[in-house]
Amino acid sequence: MRKTISSYHPNDQDKVRRAYMKMGPCQPKNFPFPQKLMGKKNRRFNEACFLKHESWLEYSISKDAVFCLPCYLFRNYVTGKGSSDAFVNAGFSNWKPQVEKLDKHVGCQNSAHNDAYMKSRELLQETHHIEAIYRRQKEQESLSYMIRLTASICVTRFLLLQGLAFRGHDESDASHNQGNFLELLQYTAEHNDSIKSEVMKNAPGNNKLTSPDIQKEIMSAAAMETMDAIRDDIGDAFFAVMIDESRDVSVREQMAVVIRYVNKKGCVIERFIGIIHVLETTSISLKTSVDAFVFQVRFRYNEIEGTMYDGASNMQGSTNGLKALILRENPSAYVIHCFSYQLQLALMHVAQNHTEVALFFTIVSRVVTIVYASCKRRDVLREKELGRVVELVGKGERLSGSGLNQEAGLKRPSDTRWGTHYNTLLSLILMFPSVLDMLEIVSREGSSEARGEAYAYQILMPTFDFVFTLFLVRTLLGITNEL
Repeated sequence: MRKTISSYHPNDQDKVRRAYMKMGPCQPKNFPFPQKLMGKKNRRFNEACFLKHESWLEYSISKDAVFCLPCYLFRNYVTGKGSSDAFVNAGFSNWKPQVEKLDKHVGCQNSAHNDAYMKSRELLQETHHIEAIYRRQKEQESLSYMIRLTASICVTRFLLLQGLAFRGHDESDASHNQGNFLELLQYTAEHNDSIKSEVMKNAPGNNKLTSPDIQKEIMSAAAMETMDAIRDDIGDAFFAVMIDESRDVSVREQMAVVIRYVNKKGCVIERFIGIIHVLETTSISLKTSVDAFVFQVRFRYNEIEGTMYDGASNMQGSTNGLKALILRENPSAYVIHCFSYQLQLALMHVAQNHTEVALFFTIVSRVVTIVYASCKRRDVLREKELGRVVELVGKGERLSGSGLNQEAGLKRPSDTRWGTHYNTLLSLILMFPSVLDMLEIVSREGSSEARGEAYAYQILMPTFDFVFTLFLVRTLLGITNEL
């Protein structure tokens, strides 16, 4: 009553065969098998045959005949071999010699029945099928890919958190230092066998996930995730934007963007969200760059409640400055000129217009230059300061303990960062005697040009006016240093 296997679609035939094999042959138990006259006796199917041929023999109640399940399933492959036709189509119902006929159907080892039976067994062993092998291979490839990707992501996250460079000068296989990314990935692999078996030389040649393009894609994904976290932290609240531009060491104009907001816990948070390379420093060019960046990070101008710039005309211009251009789109973006920066500008203006203070900063800058003109002078200064500290500790005039008496050096001040002058004055006060000793050495052993200058500063620095100005300016800059 069932359809032939050939009537199914070729792509579904194995599924049908497998379903039949999982159900097993139809073998009714405790069924009153009907009798029929054969010769001079009534005969019927012997249920004991199920025990002998339980793996393939099945009985049809409607036809009162037995069939071979494996031969039915693989009838297309065994046509005309042995007695397969009787056990597939009409069914076998000659009960007189049934035991001999069943054994004859099984036949020898290479019979059609055994051939079909072996095919049915192999069909159930899914691990040997091409589809199963292909699926396992794809699963293994997916697992290997995830291991390589996870390792690259972990290395990228570490380098991003530490602010380290990714690329190396020479990343060839013969290089002894292939750069932070590859070296850290290799170090990770050496301490994890599961990663070691999948990355670097053990990875497929076209799927190592270590190329610069892959590194940049992972970094971009990390940046997007970071921005999503910041946006979630802001929520529906308003925020302020702080913008400043300056040249970097490669003489490229860069505009830094920082947002300031109050998070859900009521804390004031500042987040540096990006650097924008600008071709020009005009207000229109800056506004175009800001628009593109705001669109990229998916912020909206109507959420900006305040802006902050320095005092440059392209920023603070009331007509065509960046401030005016943004206010035209969002009148609520109130502008604040950084008060800390204004205070620093005032201090700089006072210092530049007061003769004695201006001379003082000139002397300090020249003394640092003379003392730190060579590595030899720096080493001598360190040795003298070390000897002086040991002597003071021995006399009990300086305390000793954890974190005290660390090795120090003169810090060079920066003309554009007046906060560095405070640190320079602190180090000069701390190392004042050693600096005088160093100037004395330079006045004796230095070049002809440096001798006279060092001798002059050696005499000028111990004077009351210089020391008074030193502590006065240190006190003033210490007040604004907190900003």
